[in-house]
Amino acid sequence: MSLFDEVQPPASNLDEDESFLFIPEHFQYIVIEGVIGVGKTSLSKLLAERCQARLILEQFEENPFLERFYLDRDRWAFQTQLSFLASRFRQQQSLGGRDLFHKHVISDYTFDKDRIFARLNLNGDELSLYETMFGIMQPTTPKPDLIVYLQASTDRLMENIHRRGRTYEKSMDRTYIESLGGAYNHYFFHYNQTPLLIVNSSNIDFVSNPNDFNELIRQIAQLRHPGTTYFNPSPTRTPLL
Repeated sequence: MSLFDEVQPPASNLDEDESFLFIPEHFQYIVIEGVIGVGKTSLSKLLAERCQARLILEQFEENPFLERFYLDRDRWAFQTQLSFLASRFRQQQSLGGRDLFHKHVISDYTFDKDRIFARLNLNGDELSLYETMFGIMQPTTPKPDLIVYLQASTDRLMENIHRRGRTYEKSMDRTYIESLGGAYNHYFFHYNQTPLLIVNSSNIDFVSNPNDFNELIRQIAQLRHPGTTYFNPSPTRTPLL
């Protein structure tokens, strides 16, 4: 299921005001989210470079259980999840202090997403213990000023995962990615805590195409309401810049 089934592509905005090519100051803490392989880390790096922001990247490579989890999810899910929970919480606590050198913070994950994975991979007493720990930690973590949710088809995600060639992801199966995509869609369909921009990234290449990257920034800069906004780019668009 896609969140774009009923959403029409937006009309092109040909406004050449260069202020729309930079992140507004009121979006001080921006989170880029999405399923494994969607490009959230790549976009976070590009945005941080564009607006000279402090960059916070998830430390997934430091999780000692991750490779074992992909080989045997049932056995290693609980250890993997608790390791991620502790790491993410520690990183989020570091965001509390004022940064005199950066106007913006860009992160490639939101703390709340930890729960999406937990509810997908845990059950019974393990899930109950996890929920207790998450409930203690979550209220003390900072709330983003904006979340950009990158959505893509399972085919696109699997292609990206295969292309980047991480050893521990070789055993990742399509069924798991589909389940994860469904869990993400369900979460963000009901999300209402902060402004949310949902991007159909199947038809956009913000890494290789500067026009696509500029248009995505333009969409962020033009956000004016606290709810959910959909950006559904057409497969064929006239370059804006």
